[in-house]
Amino acid sequence: MKSNLFSPLKLRGNTFKNRIFMAPMCQYCSDYGAPNQWHLVNYGSRAAGGTACIIQEATAVLPEGRISPADLGMWNDALVAASVPLTSFLKSCDCIPGIQLAHAGRKASTGIPWLHSGALLKEQGGWEVVAPSPLPFDEKAPVPQKLTVQDIKDIVQAFAKAAERSVAAGYEVIELHAAHGYLMHEFLSPLTNKRTDEYGGSLENRIRIVVDTAAAMRKAIGEDLPLLVRISASDWSDGGWDVEQSIILCKRLKEVGVDLMDVSSGGLIPSAHIVTGPGYQVPFSEAIRQSANMATGTVGQITSAEQAEQIISNHQADVVFLGRELMRDPYWPLHAASKLKAEIDWPKQYLRAKQ
Repeated sequence: MKSNLFSPLKLRGNTFKNRIFMAPMCQYCSDYGAPNQWHLVNYGSRAAGGTACIIQEATAVLPEGRISPADLGMWNDALVAASVPLTSFLKSCDCIPGIQLAHAGRKASTGIPWLHSGALLKEQGGWEVVAPSPLPFDEKAPVPQKLTVQDIKDIVQAFAKAAERSVAAGYEVIELHAAHGYLMHEFLSPLTNKRTDEYGGSLENRIRIVVDTAAAMRKAIGEDLPLLVRISASDWSDGGWDVEQSIILCKRLKEVGVDLMDVSSGGLIPSAHIVTGPGYQVPFSEAIRQSANMATGTVGQITSAEQAEQIISNHQADVVFLGRELMRDPYWPLHAASKLKAEIDWPKQYLRAKQ
């Protein structure tokens, strides 16, 4: 029986060999923005394991946009050259390399999770954080500096320039991070955006920076490469961002050249009560896919081949993004193909283990 999970997907000039994408997950171990041997092995093993596309972890467009001092970056040309060995290896495995470009906003300047929890002080290597409005993430976080209109325009251009550098580095899918309480999401939600200028208040104003940034990134990368946007479809909190607003945003993003919405949720405020479970975010992806009439990806507690197959077969999403499950098993796609009786290519070096 034909597997829909292992059917190809075409987005612009790219054809993905299956519908399994690796979700961006921070590794917190870069060398001042540059990938190193850990990144090569981490991403390379998943590419060898049959993943069609790897979206590299949140990669800062400016140094002050990093979540931690050890985040990856794409803020200067030296970081282009540092990324080429990684993208070249992924391509050699028939895996399309992608990158998620990000600015952490008020959630920037935090410690490496296993070394220091919470915000970093200046003497600990931290820096001043920025946001749409001067509202801290929690009671222990610093009050962010409110961005000026010129600051906002500069950040839009920083995303465009980072997208241009990403293409030069060999990435063939570019994703804008507008989820999980980071800068773009902070503008979207009325819980964190209290501005009264053209970037706050109405829905049209709150989505302005995301639409403008996506349009600038599309111009920077040209017409051949897919452009993705990751959003949190719900803040899981009354009065916050929700799926209805997400649908309106997605329609606008489609107009400016976005090809696929990477649909997650949450992350904006620490008090949100998120009800999780297997595939708990799939309904968000399905609603956006149907109402905005565009391709979507879903993520969150997708663990079995049968579950992923059902999501694709039922047209609830066009791709599944796997995060923790690929951390647990880099060769999940190879094992899933076996369970679904789908014939896929194995690395030649591993053929003796196929049967």
